[in-house]
Amino acid sequence: MSQATDTDVREDGIIESVSGPVVTARDLDARMNDVVYVGSEGLMGEVIEIEGNITTIQVYEETSGVSPGEPVEGTGSPLSVDLGPGMLDAIYDGVQRPLDVLEEKMGSAFLDRGVDAPGIDLEKTWEFTPEVAEGDEVEAGDIVGTVPETPSIDHKVMVPPDSEGGEVVAIESGNFNVEETVVELDSGEEIQMHQEWPVRQQRPTVEKETPTEPLISGQRVLDGLFPIAKGGTAAIPGPFGSGKTVTQHQLAKWADADIVVYVGCGERGNEMTEVIEDFPELEDPTTGNALMDRTCLIANTSNMPVAARESCVYTGITIAEYFRDMGYDVALMADSTSRWAEAMREISSRLEEMPGEEGYPAYLSARLSEFYERAGYFENINGTEGSVSVIGAVSPPGGDFSEPVTQNTLRIVKTFWALDADLAERRHFPSINWNESYSLYRDQLDPWFEDNVRADWPETRQWAIDTLDEEAELQEIVQLVGKDALPEDQQLTLEIARYLREAWLQQNAFHDVDTFCEPEKTYRIMDAAKTYNDAAFEALDAGVPVEEITDIDAAPRLNRIGVQEDWNEYIDDLEDDIESQLRELY
Repeated sequence: MSQATDTDVREDGIIESVSGPVVTARDLDARMNDVVYVGSEGLMGEVIEIEGNITTIQVYEETSGVSPGEPVEGTGSPLSVDLGPGMLDAIYDGVQRPLDVLEEKMGSAFLDRGVDAPGIDLEKTWEFTPEVAEGDEVEAGDIVGTVPETPSIDHKVMVPPDSEGGEVVAIESGNFNVEETVVELDSGEEIQMHQEWPVRQQRPTVEKETPTEPLISGQRVLDGLFPIAKGGTAAIPGPFGSGKTVTQHQLAKWADADIVVYVGCGERGNEMTEVIEDFPELEDPTTGNALMDRTCLIANTSNMPVAARESCVYTGITIAEYFRDMGYDVALMADSTSRWAEAMREISSRLEEMPGEEGYPAYLSARLSEFYERAGYFENINGTEGSVSVIGAVSPPGGDFSEPVTQNTLRIVKTFWALDADLAERRHFPSINWNESYSLYRDQLDPWFEDNVRADWPETRQWAIDTLDEEAELQEIVQLVGKDALPEDQQLTLEIARYLREAWLQQNAFHDVDTFCEPEKTYRIMDAAKTYNDAAFEALDAGVPVEEITDIDAAPRLNRIGVQEDWNEYIDDLEDDIESQLRELY
């Protein structure tokens, strides 16, 4: 997080009162959203309300021991992030303080109050390679050079978005730290590798475009039934223990984004520990390098100050937009937006604002919209194209999807992956309820699947949806009269749907082969079930009893496709066996 220098910090306020993370000060010369330092320990805070001579501040650290009469120092600048080489493979808290640097300063994993550090290493040197030459004209956002930030990602050094631009009069290659000038313009402007940007302000773009390419997740139930576009938005609501965090971990590991920003917003410490320990050891399937080489983690666990939780999603989305400006596709995981909303509710109640539904602030919907609307597929101001896809987990109390955070999120996002506690109890993972979930991107992404996977992708998927829908209706009858009372064709439909659920919709996140399923394999498993369906109904029409059809040896092998390394050959053989065994029955 941006540091204020001694010259621009001024002591000009006195603490009037302290109420948890909310502090009021008098005689403070500040503007809305300015960063201030509160009390004798210099706790970081942000101005959230100004009324006459009284300024209200939300403090991003624990305020116990802070008392009225202590000083408040203003910086004159809003809450901003440090942008530049060094953000990847980093782990930050909610206000972009690097946790490893703070631990080094403190000598302990438990951080003292008032400790601070810049978001990127200001002393480390990077090898800068120019992309422009002397005499070239550059404008705001233009890429002037590259830095090999990690083995997987080249960091592109850009002219700041608020620059007036001009003619390059000096530029050279070499090793520089982020505060040294790498480009000089005829206007006198000096460009460094380091930028700052206010977290609550969206970075500028030329145009928000309609996304037409899917963000491939490697999860069959998502790619097959409820795809999300690159630049799309998705929500994963679900009760405790239904698999929200594991689903987000899978997306972070396997989604075909160039950059992953993972925001742990108020989650349990052990879950973030798992991320922090697992990710550095994971191999990036596309490059073979470490997955952390293209990942930025923001960890704001449930025992960290509540006010920093409110800002952590803005920190994450600003970092994501910065990499998007370089032309990268970025996937942002927010786990979970419910904890973020609860932080807003707590601060709102301390401000004595008029509460909305269930005590949440009346502006809950506006804040959620403001966050999700920063996602999208954009034409950037430098002529490149990039995307930010936002996937937010929602933790409704008691799994009640009618509560305000879930309902307001549903109005905004276009993909809804509803997790089901009953499925989780039956060990069906991912426990995404196919009857409640939906994707509004399906039609606009179908051409991509037709061109890049199979031409009949939409038709085969629709068959699977119809079969699962029919099963849901038949299950209600089965509960009343039993399966044996159904006509044979409906009994067969239930059997086909069972294989769709077990072979296609279930997936083992902890199996080396099954953890990721490419689109072609997703299609082939679905098509293998359809092959069984078509051949089985032909046998039924020929007079073969349903018990004999469902009793063939080949059918159970459908459930083993996911774990096969040579799945293409396996499916070819399986489809031949299914058809030949069923033909032998008539």
